[in-house]
Amino acid sequence: MIDLFSTEMRRNPYPAFDQMRAAAPVFHLAPFDLWLIFDFDGVKRALFDHDAFSSDLSHVKGQGNPGDWFLFFDPPRHTKLRALISKAFTPRVVANLEPRIRDLSRDLLNEVIERGEMDLPNDFGVPLPMRVIAELLGLPASDWPRYKRWSDVMLRLANTFSGGEETARIFEEYGAVKAEMQAWFPDVIEQRRRAARQDDLLTRLIDAEVDGERLTPKEILGFVQLLLVGGQETTANLIDNAIVCFLDHPDELARLRANLGLLPSAIEEVLRYRSPLQWMPRATRRDVEVHGQMIPAGKLVMPLIGSANRDPKQFRDAGRFDITREPNPHIAFGHGIHACLGAPLARLEARIALTDFLERIQDFRPASDEPWEPRKGLGVHGPSRLRLRFTPGRPERRGTP
Repeated sequence: MIDLFSTEMRRNPYPAFDQMRAAAPVFHLAPFDLWLIFDFDGVKRALFDHDAFSSDLSHVKGQGNPGDWFLFFDPPRHTKLRALISKAFTPRVVANLEPRIRDLSRDLLNEVIERGEMDLPNDFGVPLPMRVIAELLGLPASDWPRYKRWSDVMLRLANTFSGGEETARIFEEYGAVKAEMQAWFPDVIEQRRRAARQDDLLTRLIDAEVDGERLTPKEILGFVQLLLVGGQETTANLIDNAIVCFLDHPDELARLRANLGLLPSAIEEVLRYRSPLQWMPRATRRDVEVHGQMIPAGKLVMPLIGSANRDPKQFRDAGRFDITREPNPHIAFGHGIHACLGAPLARLEARIALTDFLERIQDFRPASDEPWEPRKGLGVHGPSRLRLRFTPGRPERRGTP
């Protein structure tokens, strides 16, 4: 029996994944009436076969979607929303953020470098993408603790399989946050409409038009909520998991330090080896046979991306962390029409952040022998606390190499 809620499972699910993938690649978790898929081919099919597996969880009796987010919509509504959002969230918008991401990364390291000690997630990995999202949307960066609070509450929806009073409390918290955001958002949109022309993402979302259609305020708010959760959580865990991998594999860290040109490949291996997002829920539209198991219609399915990316049938030496792995066809950012729209931004942030970190923090090590504390959300993977020690250095001014 897999204890999905244990701390050790959230910290290191991979031995259990290996065991289940070999013994039962499709498994019915009866207490929650939940179907788990562990192997690469099965997971990829569940993410891609939209005739059998729906992104709209309301197909499951008693289950609804966590939010009004387009990743929980099916075509044709998903097609329309993704086209509109893609019109605003362009590669140029992402590329233009690079100088600002460098400034934010440098500022955060400046705050800790003289101390010789830091809590990696809370001092660096989490605030960097949250501030980047605020910059991207054109929101006041000084309010990022508020956005972080919203994100944390929305993320806790991933812990709702346990049922009972805890689940009721989480939905109550989410309802309060949703109401707070709904009260806040109309003023933000009105300010954009009255202001002089701005080139932030929120303004672009308001102005985006495809075939005469625009996004409604509710749809824009849904995407902002998705950015605050996905844009922050995935990138933070990618950055933090990279450091965890380097701590666990000092030989690979030495290879990378000797040639920082390997960093893009190393980032892809981190995405595979410690996938920031461990699963993405689906609902069966009809009875579906997977590996000889019949999953009935209207059931909640969890394709386990973190397990798929360790499948030895797809990856040679799948349990080995190799920063030069080639090919590396991982599905850490999903697959098909729901593949993560923010993947280029996450990769850019990780490349800048890890370059800064590795160039300025030369001898980092854990501050204690205690294992790192994992994130609370079951669907995400990474540390929520990880104290590091290193030789103190000097702050750097912006614009200095």
